[in-house]
Amino acid sequence: MAEMNPAAVCGIYCGRCEYLEETCKGCSAEKGKVFWTKLEEIPWDTCPIWECCVEQKRLEHCGLCSDLPCDTYLALKDPNDPQADLHKRECIESLKHRAEVGTRRWLEEQERLPKSRSPSASD
Repeated sequence: MAEMNPAAVCGIYCGRCEYLEETCKGCSAEKGKVFWTKLEEIPWDTCPIWECCVEQKRLEHCGLCSDLPCDTYLALKDPNDPQADLHKRECIESLKHRAEVGTRRWLEEQERLPKSRSPSASD
């Protein structure tokens, strides 16, 4: 389902990411094994959020989880990003909205938003 690939389980919209399609096919297509973990020497192969959400709880995205935001979700953020906490809050709100309207409609909305209004991998 290639059209769903920009919809990461964590609430990030990958559609504006410069690496989408060339280096990375998207969270869903990569099954949580995102390319940047190897570049950043991150000590895990599969994203812990993906493992929790998809592999353990069998959910499409974290917005469908009654535990959002859980410790796993909150702990995974870029330590070098001074806006990381704000970005997490935006993603949580986006996930809640996605749970209400569905992923297809959420993707359509994300495609229409200006870059500054959408949680994205290129922020």
